[in-house]
Amino acid sequence: MSGPHENSAFAALRGQLQDAAATFADGPGALEGILLGMVDDVDRAAREPLEIFPVCHHSPASALAMARRLREKQPKVVYLELCEDMAPLLTELRNCRLPVALQAFAGDVDGFPAQWAPLSVVAPITEASAEYQAIAYALDTPDVELVLVDRSSDHVFQWDRRDELTQETETEASASEKPAEAALHGEAVGVEIGDLRPRFAELEEHLLRHGKVRHWSEWWHQYVEVPLGTSDHDTYRQVMFLIGSLFRRLAPGDGDRVRVDEDRERYMWTRMREHLAATGTDPADCLYVCGAFHAASRVEEFGVDGSAGTFTISPRTGTTWQYGLIPSSHAAIETQFGLASGSVSIASTEWTKSLKRTRVQPYRLAGQAGTKPSRAKKTPGRKTAAGVVLTPAPDPAGADRLTGFLQRPPVLDRLDEAELLGWSVDIVRAARRNGYLASTADAIAVFETSILLAGMRDRAKPTPYDFQDAAVTCIEKDRVPGRRDVRRLVEIMMGGDRIGQVGYESLPPLARDVYDRLAPLELKLQQRGVQRALLDLAARPELQACSDVLWMLRRLMPHGAARPIMGERRLGERSIQESWDLALGTHQRALIELGYEGVSLEQVLEQRLRREAYGPQATTATVLAAVEDATLYLGSRRLADELGTHALKVLAAERTVDGAPEVLRRVRALLAYYRTNEPVLPAWIEAFTKTGYAHYCTLLPTAFRDEDATVGQVAAMLGFLFSMESLALSLGCDRTQLELAVAQSHPEDPAKTALLWAAQVQLGTLSRTELRDRCAELLDNPLVVPTYPRYLSGFVHALEPVPGLADVVVEAVSNAFARLPDPVLLPWLPRLITTLRSGAADLAPRLIREAGRIFPARLAALDAWIPPWRAPQTDPFAARRAPQPDTPQGATLLRARPATCDAVADLLGCTEGWSRPGTPAPPPSGVGLLSAHPAACDAVAGLLGCDGEWTATGPVPSAATTLATLTTRHPATAQALDSLLTGH
Repeated sequence: MSGPHENSAFAALRGQLQDAAATFADGPGALEGILLGMVDDVDRAAREPLEIFPVCHHSPASALAMARRLREKQPKVVYLELCEDMAPLLTELRNCRLPVALQAFAGDVDGFPAQWAPLSVVAPITEASAEYQAIAYALDTPDVELVLVDRSSDHVFQWDRRDELTQETETEASASEKPAEAALHGEAVGVEIGDLRPRFAELEEHLLRHGKVRHWSEWWHQYVEVPLGTSDHDTYRQVMFLIGSLFRRLAPGDGDRVRVDEDRERYMWTRMREHLAATGTDPADCLYVCGAFHAASRVEEFGVDGSAGTFTISPRTGTTWQYGLIPSSHAAIETQFGLASGSVSIASTEWTKSLKRTRVQPYRLAGQAGTKPSRAKKTPGRKTAAGVVLTPAPDPAGADRLTGFLQRPPVLDRLDEAELLGWSVDIVRAARRNGYLASTADAIAVFETSILLAGMRDRAKPTPYDFQDAAVTCIEKDRVPGRRDVRRLVEIMMGGDRIGQVGYESLPPLARDVYDRLAPLELKLQQRGVQRALLDLAARPELQACSDVLWMLRRLMPHGAARPIMGERRLGERSIQESWDLALGTHQRALIELGYEGVSLEQVLEQRLRREAYGPQATTATVLAAVEDATLYLGSRRLADELGTHALKVLAAERTVDGAPEVLRRVRALLAYYRTNEPVLPAWIEAFTKTGYAHYCTLLPTAFRDEDATVGQVAAMLGFLFSMESLALSLGCDRTQLELAVAQSHPEDPAKTALLWAAQVQLGTLSRTELRDRCAELLDNPLVVPTYPRYLSGFVHALEPVPGLADVVVEAVSNAFARLPDPVLLPWLPRLITTLRSGAADLAPRLIREAGRIFPARLAALDAWIPPWRAPQTDPFAARRAPQPDTPQGATLLRARPATCDAVADLLGCTEGWSRPGTPAPPPSGVGLLSAHPAACDAVAGLLGCDGEWTATGPVPSAATTLATLTTRHPATAQALDSLLTGH
């Protein structure tokens, strides 16, 4: 050996690897370069003056080694691989129950594409992680400084643009397959602290195959966690350096990702050198905690003596970032890092067992929720008489511990029968509680199978993964009777999917305000799970404020956070009792992210309504929905008027009728609300009615011909025009515009043709008789019969604009069932049912009520029943035109009710009494009244067409003579008068 490595502590190891490369590769080459390069990486990192501590995220072995090293070294400065802008959040960890995630959130972006918004970066923290040990040590130890040196959240998106787009696509594709706990991080970008996983698929497959394991988490547990669990500090560091170098040299991965990794390393070493230069701290008093992959870095900026000034940190964009803590879970961490399901729970269990076995005292933040107070141990060492603390002298720096570790045979742990037997009994008990037919025999089978599988995989002690496979094999036979399979039961038994919680003190102001405003409910809303809230608003009016908060939460948060069981809130309606299922603790992440958007629910809701209404994809229906929500949840007339005015502009700019049904439904509801709750209509809704009337009249002929416009959309347009017609005409619109639009409409589709006929009936240009005749002609034409069901679909939709045609529609449908042949009728029935369900669900009750009015109510009367449209038509005036006998008309009625006739006679001034039968009729009375009021008589005479003059003397013509003259001279007037008097 010669050259710069001649005096290296790893010279012997280099020689052995060089000989091995020559033997297995038949001479020096690429293998030799890789093997010797790995040793160089270990040597370089071990000799660095600033001590590098390589870790793997959520590794119990790393956390255990970190706790031991911190108590031995007692560093004054801890450099941590974590986004530097998240430093203020670390002090809030003591108010939370782990695991939680540090989050940086940006709702409005400046410098990034708008479609990326909102931006979110998370960094999860668990107790069984080396990072948490370093944070707890630095925050609770006086005169210790914690410095975060990794790139900021802004740089995460500056550098990872292409990776981010790919990750978003994959996240959306697999979102439906993830459980709820795995989605606690949402679509946030995860900061991979200490990520150790091969980026070369063939390498990972090779390791799994030769390690006789199923996935990467099991390989890491078997070949790294267990051997390093009891190793000393130098051995741990060198092994982790070697693993990081191995993965870096054999599996470089994607070129863009490697570039980002190297830029991160340059960034971190630049920040550390800046801090050392600014504070004058001795590198020997510092500790650099980073992932093993970054510890084996080969960039020029590596080390305190590396190249300076070669790397320039780009400035941040104008994006405003907000920071907070969100709940995390083992499942969410496994999803973020691509670990096997249950691996983080198993790691947490191993961490607890390792602490008991090694008696290492871990670091915990003072007041940490969910943990027991720790008893701080004194720093190892002894005091001299002068009071100086002496620590044990460490081994020489850079001593070769790697050779001994690689040559040491694998340690076979002794089988812990008691532990394995306890696992077997517990899993059988859990399986029986979840519906499996498990017994003691299954427990024995799981015990023996676990030992068998461990032996087949060259290990004496079964691991939790061996036990999991054995339990699935022996208990889960052919089906899963409950919600959980055996694999999930093992995960729960090994520690479960622990879910963290953010404390009240660490919540944003909005979240704290929500909990304070819901305090009268007297529920523990921060707990996970569903809680039932009962609100009797009549007996306790003070709960109305809680009801308002719950309805806003239902509008803003995901489904299930606040779900109403009883009670509803509509325009103009308020419930007197409400019942809610609340799960705010389960959806704490969503509540926290609301706090990034504002300081109160009202502010966030107003911002979202404005964003929806003024967005580039906003439609008239969307803006009207925002107006309705502003009135319903905020009670803000100012915001409703502003958004309603904006709806006018959106409506005028639309050139399609896609949203016509929704526009009709919402504007009807708003109009009904304002008419009943406001003294006058708002100016915007009057203007909206005028604009909508003219707009839809303009689009009506095009919509009838447009193939993309459905019959339901055209029916909604007509419904708007006919239902708003009275208001529109009172505001100055011209009905002629609607008549011209209908006259210019020439549809080709049968359903739209039927709809046009209905509109003509409503306008009076087509009579009902003519409409019935057209329907009969359609059934008589064999060429049109196959399309007759489509006409019926149009008639059904016509009930929206012309509800008075219900009887005609019932008649048309009945004739279709009576006359259509089966080959036409039977295929049409599913289409009719589909039409009534989807496009006309609200119209079906009208059709059913009309049918119930026309058809007989009893089955027995159906045989003799004749439909009204088939009954013989009679002339209602025939009886009046028939000759009548010379008998007094109505005499029976007058004599049966004399008091009524006497009252009318007194009113008219008739003083004569009742005439007796057989006596001659008295002269016509009432002459005095006619003489007293000649003007009224002249007006009636002019109305009836009597152009004669009053006679000074002589008899007054009788009523019969006058009517006879009127009938002769003006037959049309007489017929109209007769119709008026008879009520026809």
